[in-house]
Amino acid sequence: MGTASGSAFSTETLRRGIEGGKNTLLSLYSDDAEIRIVDRNSQPSHPKVLHGRGQIAEMLDDVYSRDMTHRLDGCVVQGDRAAFTESCEYADGVRVLAESMITLRDGRITEQIMIQAWDE
Repeated sequence: MGTASGSAFSTETLRRGIEGGKNTLLSLYSDDAEIRIVDRNSQPSHPKVLHGRGQIAEMLDDVYSRDMTHRLDGCVVQGDRAAFTESCEYADGVRVLAESMITLRDGRITEQIMIQAWDE
C-alpha cells in the first residue's frame, strides 16, 4: 500500500473514499485545494476549475447522487505526489474512466488534474 510519508493520505483511504463515501473522499482535500478537469466538454486550454473544498463538495454531491459504481483501479504514491485511475459505471452500462495526478501537503490533496472520458 502506498503512503505519502508522514501523512494521512494512503491508497487504502483513497480507495475507501472513491468506492464508499464522498465524505471520506472530501476529507482528503485541503481547504484550499484546486481540481482541474479536462474532458470532452472542458478542453485542455479551458479546463473546468474547482477552487476549495466547498466547490469540490458540490461536485462530489452531484457525482455520488447518481446511480453508478466507483472503483479505484490503481494508485502510485511517491513522496508528495500520487497518480490514480478510477473507473465508474452507470446502472445502464455507460462507463467512465478518469486518470488523476495529485499533489499532497500535510497528508491532504492540494492540487488535482483529472482527465476523464466516458461512453457516448
